[in-house]
Amino acid sequence: MAVFTEVSEEEAGRLLQSLGLGTLTELRGIEGGIENTNYFATTTDGRWVLTLFERLTHAQLPFYLHLMKHLAQHGIPVPEPRAKLPGAPIRAGEDDLLHTLNGKPTAVVNRLPGKSELAPTPAHCSAVGEMLARMHLGGRDFEGRQPNLRGLPWWNETVPVVLPYLTEEQSDLIRSELAFQNHTAASSAYAALPSGPVHADLFRDNAMFEGTREQPVLSGVFDFYFAGIDTWLLDLSITLNDWAIDLPSGRGDPARTQALLQAYESVRPLTAPERRLLPAMLRGGALRFWISRLWDYHLPREAAMLKAHDPAHFERVLQARIAEPLQLT
Repeated sequence: MAVFTEVSEEEAGRLLQSLGLGTLTELRGIEGGIENTNYFATTTDGRWVLTLFERLTHAQLPFYLHLMKHLAQHGIPVPEPRAKLPGAPIRAGEDDLLHTLNGKPTAVVNRLPGKSELAPTPAHCSAVGEMLARMHLGGRDFEGRQPNLRGLPWWNETVPVVLPYLTEEQSDLIRSELAFQNHTAASSAYAALPSGPVHADLFRDNAMFEGTREQPVLSGVFDFYFAGIDTWLLDLSITLNDWAIDLPSGRGDPARTQALLQAYESVRPLTAPERRLLPAMLRGGALRFWISRLWDYHLPREAAMLKAHDPAHFERVLQARIAEPLQLT
């Protein structure tokens, strides 16, 4: 989340009022992240998040917004996009959930309660694992179809772009891992992996909790704008690679890993191909974010509030996942 496109209080207020969300009383840009312009907006009727999309197009966005609406209606704690009022005009490129502000595709969602937990315990990981499995099952009957835009084809396209910025040792690692992931994707075990809508970016700062540290209650999951159709195992691996990792070293944390996996499997047990390929997908999840962080770090875009993430973190995670493959009991 960052601010690439400035929005005035008057502009935001008009949009919010047109959606029947009350009169704007406060507008505040959200710092952090790298993809979209985000504001917290408070009105006389509630608290909202206003998002202007900087890379995604009007044509791509209905998938994300309608997936969020679908999951919210299936009891998953996600932000629900606010629809236009009955009879309101729908301009070119828009639909009932997708709007336009300052020429950019725009959405307004309810702001979730709670706060993020950046130092999660096994209890937090358990709550995330259970919710992720429910989200996967809840998305099975979603009719939208859009590939994961940061999946393997994007890795293949982007690695040549970032190679000039790498040392010889880093180049050897990223090339060999990309070859390994392409080989894995061509296997019969990979073809048997269950798939469906995935979040694909379920990091610590994309979930909210209420309750206490000892007994946390997951109150919401947000930022679905990397979602797509992919294997559920990749989604689980991406989640494990953040929630169950020792940040300084990049190594997996056994207690948090076990808590997250047990909770996930209490709702949706892993299949035999998933159990076989989890170590490989953990490597793939690390590679995906090493590539994207290299891209954002070395080829940045201007923004009023923008802090690029350190690519070295997921380089360490990848090295740890290669050196110490997860052993399922």
